[in-house]
Amino acid sequence: MRHEKATRLLDLARMLAGSAEGLTLDEMAEALGVGRRTAERMRDAVWAAFPQMEAIDDPPTKRFRIPSGLDGVFQTPTAEELAALRTAADGYKASGAETRAASLYALEAKLLAALRGSARRRVAPDVEALVQAETIAVHAGPRPFEDAAVLSAIRNAIKGLQALSFRYEGGSTPGRVREVTPLGVLFGRSNYLVALEGKGGKPRSWRLDRMSDLKVLDKPASPPEDFSLQAFADESFGIYHDEIQDVVLRINKSRAEDALRWRFHATQKVAQEADGSVLVTFRAGGMRELSWHLFTWGGDIEIVAPQALKDMMVQELREAGRAHGAW
Repeated sequence: MRHEKATRLLDLARMLAGSAEGLTLDEMAEALGVGRRTAERMRDAVWAAFPQMEAIDDPPTKRFRIPSGLDGVFQTPTAEELAALRTAADGYKASGAETRAASLYALEAKLLAALRGSARRRVAPDVEALVQAETIAVHAGPRPFEDAAVLSAIRNAIKGLQALSFRYEGGSTPGRVREVTPLGVLFGRSNYLVALEGKGGKPRSWRLDRMSDLKVLDKPASPPEDFSLQAFADESFGIYHDEIQDVVLRINKSRAEDALRWRFHATQKVAQEADGSVLVTFRAGGMRELSWHLFTWGGDIEIVAPQALKDMMVQELREAGRAHGAW
């Protein structure tokens, strides 16, 4: 129990040292999963161990941080942390996400180089043992396009709040040069730039593998203050954005256990009915991609609403059946 308490205090110290703006007591409590009073006691304990901690007025509350960081002895990564990093890098590489894989491998090398010789020798055998015993199952699907130069240009434009131009081999006018305000990148089965083109328009998605001749322009291009990339992503099922609709799905009781653990959408609500079936509701666009996913449930799922999704599923079933001689 004492060891667990010490570990939690060290976790809090790391949070306070890793936050530039500092944390409020409520943020500490939420991050640690404790009550506000417990968070206050833990803060005081950390303050006693690290007197360099400072309080910053942020009316109507205060923020706390350890501005000088922590000594390396408190920051030594565990074998489990290093193995998780390696496994994540290997998973990216296996799925075709070479650029992000390279970033994680570089981070692993930096962490190992920063360890003292004795600590590195102590942790290395455990890391290799865990890496050999754990892996990520790679699912069938397209390999995402991750050209380092393309991602670098997009990231530089985002960091510099600058406009971006590129030639786009897609849409209704292939080969046209676009000038946009970059908002972010969505990683998935295919990778997309989310950006605004022109004034007064809505955010659009541009496939990275169809972009070329990228240039960061010497023009200011700030995203709208109310834009949230996560909220934009949550409006769709997968990557496709179209009309937002209320989706209602009913899963048979034979698959109820699977349905209760399944994540269909970030905004979903799940309820088990009296007959044992499970009702899932959420709001999203992207009915075509949703219908593709629902294929995997076979006859164990019923589309209650919307009618557009039912029609899309019937159309996809007909095309699949026609391709295989069903009719």
